Amino acid sequence: GSIPGFYHFSSGDMFRALDKNSELGKTFLSYSTKGLLVPDELTIRMWCEYMAGRVTAHAYNPQQQLLLLDGIPRTVNQAQVMAPFVNVRKVVHLVARDEEEMVRRMKHRAIKEHRPDDADERVIRKRFEVYHSETQPLLDFFAPDLVAEVVATATPAQVLHDMLHVLVPVQEKACTPWEG
Repeated sequence: GSIPGFYHFSSGDMFRALDKNSELGKTFLSYSTKGLLVPDELTIRMWCEYMAGRVTAHAYNPQQQLLLLDGIPRTVNQAQVMAPFVNVRKVVHLVARDEEEMVRRMKHRAIKEHRPDDADERVIRKRFEVYHSETQPLLDFFAPDLVAEVVATATPAQVLHDMLHVLVPVQEKACTPWEG
């Protein structure tokens, strides 16, 4: 998110930034603490409002920044509803075949980033189940030439390198030159 010319949107960050005592915050927690996805309608509504606010605040310039969606869409339905709002140029599929390594990393992240939704191993494993049933079908929704795989269990620097290798050509074609 700090690399010029890119705007990183994380649905998880959006949800975790909610006031835990607000109605939306309580709704988010009721799903996330069980490893479940927040309902599509609520997720899309919040995303639309958030992105409109980012454009209005001049934090995101669609002509000069490539929008990187992280954690959305998570279902085929979300992708269908979002289609009028986004022009998908590439899908980066972060591949993590070693589930035990991912559990270890998520538990570490829970401690490091104070993320209670990552602290419970049962919740983490439920997330993997939900991923396989609800999110993995997205890979078939998008045209195969749009999907690029990046190994997510490499070092953070290698993952960033591999993602930039995929995304920089997309950015160069899609955006006007960045003027920082």
